[in-house]
Amino acid sequence: MNETTVGYSLLTGMMSVGYGAHPFQPGASEQTILVVEDSPTQALLLEALLSETGHNVIWALDGRQGLAMARQMHPDLIILDMEMPELNGDEVLRLLKAEPALQDIPVVMVSVLDDIDKIAMCIELGAEDYLPKPVNAILLKARVAACLEKKRLRDQEVEYLQRIEQERQRFDELLHVILPQEIIAELKNTGTVQPRQYPNVAVLFADIANFTPYCETHTPDDILANLQALIEAYENLALRYGLQKIKTMGDAFMATAGLLRPLNNPVLNCIRCGLDMIPVARALPAGWQVRVGIHIGPVMAGVVGHRQYLFDIWGNTVNTAERVQSYGVVEAVNLSEDALAWVKDQCIVESLGLVPVKGKGDMHIYHVQALHV
Repeated sequence: MNETTVGYSLLTGMMSVGYGAHPFQPGASEQTILVVEDSPTQALLLEALLSETGHNVIWALDGRQGLAMARQMHPDLIILDMEMPELNGDEVLRLLKAEPALQDIPVVMVSVLDDIDKIAMCIELGAEDYLPKPVNAILLKARVAACLEKKRLRDQEVEYLQRIEQERQRFDELLHVILPQEIIAELKNTGTVQPRQYPNVAVLFADIANFTPYCETHTPDDILANLQALIEAYENLALRYGLQKIKTMGDAFMATAGLLRPLNNPVLNCIRCGLDMIPVARALPAGWQVRVGIHIGPVMAGVVGHRQYLFDIWGNTVNTAERVQSYGVVEAVNLSEDALAWVKDQCIVESLGLVPVKGKGDMHIYHVQALHV
């Protein structure tokens, strides 16, 4: 009976009666070492030496079995014999480094060979280190400890990078809630957002009529539930008609058309959105009535704030749109004279005549009765 047969019988016998099983049960140590060694005697020797440092040691007696166990158990370190039948250590190493799930497992080559070229080849293939046989106990423990520490630091780095990526994704999600996509792209590319003047921007205001008296006779839960449902519906309508929501101010909803994305007729998009906003508000349990006001002209836009970003617009166009809404007809889409000029052939309107508007003087205001398109 040769050494391999005797050693294998000894090894399997020890495993069957529980030799070394208690201190090396899976989970007893955070670090598992796979020993791939065709000599059972050498495998037992390595196990005995490594057991002194408290590692969980598993064995494989040939290259194919070692590869299968590596795929199944993902050990923290592999000690790999270079000379084995059927599948040599360098071939196993090559296969390990070719698999993304296994390529980061550190491998220490062990051999009686004193072939510098072959050792160098294994290092080039990705082996962490090399130990000659007979294995020196002190050198084995030192190199195993060094390899495991490198793996621990590498795993820690991967974990940190994953956390950073998760935080970056969360930050991106928050930015998309707060800022338009085009503004986010500029912020990422330049680190800042330059304020700009935009011509021909249609500004829409939608406001609930008699909202303050409603609040005085209803509970906060009731008010918030209805307001949340209304704003969510308005956001969806704005998206459907190509409008950019700017903000809500109490019960008022403010959006633009033609600001960051070009539209053939920004006023027409706002009218269509506004006409759909009216029945949505009426259908809520609160039965609210809304006024919608639209004006078009130049606006200035930019990002303000540091702890809480806000993309906002300013200028006379914004103030005028708000006034058109305030002095307009309830349950209707109201237009300034400038806004009407963009859609005069596409809708039927009724004039409110010259309306004295605070801060604006007399203004022509019209409300939409029907659209031709």
